[in-house]
Amino acid sequence: MAKARKLFTIGYEQTPARAVFDELQRAGVKLVVDVRAIVSSRRPGFSKTQLAAALDERGISYLHLRGLGTPKEGRLAARSGDIKTLAKIYHAHLKTAQARADMDELDTLVMKAGPVCLLCYERDHAICHRSFIAEIIQARDGIKVDNLAAPQF
Repeated sequence: MAKARKLFTIGYEQTPARAVFDELQRAGVKLVVDVRAIVSSRRPGFSKTQLAAALDERGISYLHLRGLGTPKEGRLAARSGDIKTLAKIYHAHLKTAQARADMDELDTLVMKAGPVCLLCYERDHAICHRSFIAEIIQARDGIKVDNLAAPQF
């Protein structure tokens, strides 16, 4: 019997980088897929280059799929707590050529690359666009999704 594939998600809001990296390692994640539209961060350790290097030190690969990031209007809706508008904007965004291509790439990676984790800023997966991505992958492939939360210090 084949081992069931798993997709993780994690957000780093109000969480130190080390705690996030420890949680990823504890879960056995082999690839972090960054689904932020903008990969710079005010939080130490979460800008693209720093993040990729820190993950590499722990034996975790890094990939940024910009096409799965939230458009500016969606980020503004999320910040204001308007999840319905975020959902509407993001689902429309997923119909773009880049988003479809990146979703197909993610789908392939989840099936072949070992444990994959979607990374974004928002700590609560229920109010983050990564939950929409996870739902699509889960529906397409029957993949189990586990939403990680690193301890806040």
